[in-house]
Amino acid sequence: MIQLFAPWLLVALPFPLLIYWLAPAKLNANQSALRVPFLGDFAQNETVKIHSPNRTRLYLAALAWTLLVFAAARPQWLGEPIEQAMSGRDLMLAVDLSASMQEQDFVLNKQAVDRLTAIKAIATEFINRRVGDRLGLILFGTQAYLQTPLTFDRKTVATLLNESAIGLAGDNTAIGDAIGLAVKRLRNESQNSRVLILLTDGANTAGEVSPLKAAELAAANHLKIYTIGIGADEMLVGGFFGYRKVNPSADIDEGTLIKIAESTGGYYYRAKSLDELNNIYLRLDELEPVEKEKQYFRPKRELYFIPLAMALGLAGLLSWKRKLS
Repeated sequence: MIQLFAPWLLVALPFPLLIYWLAPAKLNANQSALRVPFLGDFAQNETVKIHSPNRTRLYLAALAWTLLVFAAARPQWLGEPIEQAMSGRDLMLAVDLSASMQEQDFVLNKQAVDRLTAIKAIATEFINRRVGDRLGLILFGTQAYLQTPLTFDRKTVATLLNESAIGLAGDNTAIGDAIGLAVKRLRNESQNSRVLILLTDGANTAGEVSPLKAAELAAANHLKIYTIGIGADEMLVGGFFGYRKVNPSADIDEGTLIKIAESTGGYYYRAKSLDELNNIYLRLDELEPVEKEKQYFRPKRELYFIPLAMALGLAGLLSWKRKLS
């Protein structure tokens, strides 16, 4: 169907008639502007010829004005309603960017990569699969920052995640502040749809709010938190006396991460390798969506250029006829 974006502009249609009626009248053609002594020599029965306006031009001008006003009212074509995928879930990702995330204990395409690169590789696929969810992104280190507010634009969330860098938010780890920021951004959303996925490789070493206190606040606001501990249990490190095994994840405070998840109704996962991290995201994909009222979108296509082009064409035609006459 066709609708007008600004139908009130149609009141301008009679403006030319109002101007014609209200403007000062032209000089009467029967009134002589110049008196000549031999006026009587003209035949008494000869009348002064008054050229009436060309009706065709008048009709074309009226049509051009009508088309111009119609174009100003912005006609639009409305397509059929399209149902939008709406799961009702508001899902926030909180990613640790502290200095310890540069530990290269993950393998991607047979090459050792740091923990943040591994998260980007798996989380990007996870984000692209979350059709119908509103996603947000929090980056935290010494401080926590909202990188992306809740949005259906999954591409933007994935892009900003991939543009993040280790140390961007500071070298320490403020887990409590990241949770507190998520609570602040989600507290006004539906209670049954608030989810936070927190990825970190260490313990809380910065921030103003303790992780457990932030978890209590999250539970009070019905925010479910899934915590993921990142880092391998062991890796080989070369030295003067050859290779030796070390635990690069010794700093992970698993006890606190477990308590955070359990107190909010979520789960704690341990990702020691890229495959395990991928499996965790596949499990998170199985979260049941919350039903919401269906929403529909009707595509719009602007049509104002059609009557505008016709009006300009008629104006050009009238101008050309005027030059010929």
